[in-house]
Amino acid sequence: MNGASREALAAARERLDALTDSTSVDAGSLADELAAVTALLDREVSLRRVLTDPAQAGESKAELAQRLLGTQVSGPAADLVAGMVRSRWSQSRDLVDALEELADTADLTAAQKAGKLDDVEDELFRFGRIVSGSTELRAALTDRKATTSAKSELLRGLLGGRAQAATERLVTRLVTAPRGRSLESGLESLSKLAAERRDRMVAIVTSAVPLSDPQKQRLGAALAKLYGRKMHLNLDVDPEVLGGIRVQVGDEVINGALVDRIEDASRRLAG
Repeated sequence: MNGASREALAAARERLDALTDSTSVDAGSLADELAAVTALLDREVSLRRVLTDPAQAGESKAELAQRLLGTQVSGPAADLVAGMVRSRWSQSRDLVDALEELADTADLTAAQKAGKLDDVEDELFRFGRIVSGSTELRAALTDRKATTSAKSELLRGLLGGRAQAATERLVTRLVTAPRGRSLESGLESLSKLAAERRDRMVAIVTSAVPLSDPQKQRLGAALAKLYGRKMHLNLDVDPEVLGGIRVQVGDEVINGALVDRIEDASRRLAG
């Protein structure tokens, strides 16, 4: 993606992260809903063009998306899609590609929350090796004349009970709705998404007052340096946190009087 679409996708990823970081949102169900919207917009070209028309006001497009999807998907899914159509997209198809990526990411997030992301990443790799080693299997999974139900049944026989549920859902969507991708490139993209997800950590940051943008940037950079991994900040405000912030990364809790103390710790660690 280029230009406006790249920026719109980055914003959508952040909104998805914020949603799936919440314990009240079922990431697996959200993945299914986003996949259904992807299929709808992939099929309905005229609707896709309306929702990405730069001549239309973003709020009008968001309201249209809410009317169309409000009774079909959950509130979080509808809100996420509405936010996406408010953004500008370089091409109408970029919106569908972005939705597809978010659906896959939501499934990977569900696996991560269940502590199964490493298994999913390994299963995607091994499935790719099996496909590359079997001309007959690859032909069956990519046969354009085969029905969706036939392909799904074949995959259930291959993966059902032998792989994580997220792996089966991801591979089934890829095989039954490739959207122009080869099976190999699709599996490679899924493996890349899984690797990116594995390298991401979440810091729950509670502060007495909202942090300024510079403070958030400094804290994010300091934590990333401290832990050696990308860090997403999930921000909360609690007036009872007197004089500073509370940071939780996994099971570890860091209490600091000021953001600067986190920065000092990272500098000492870096030498």
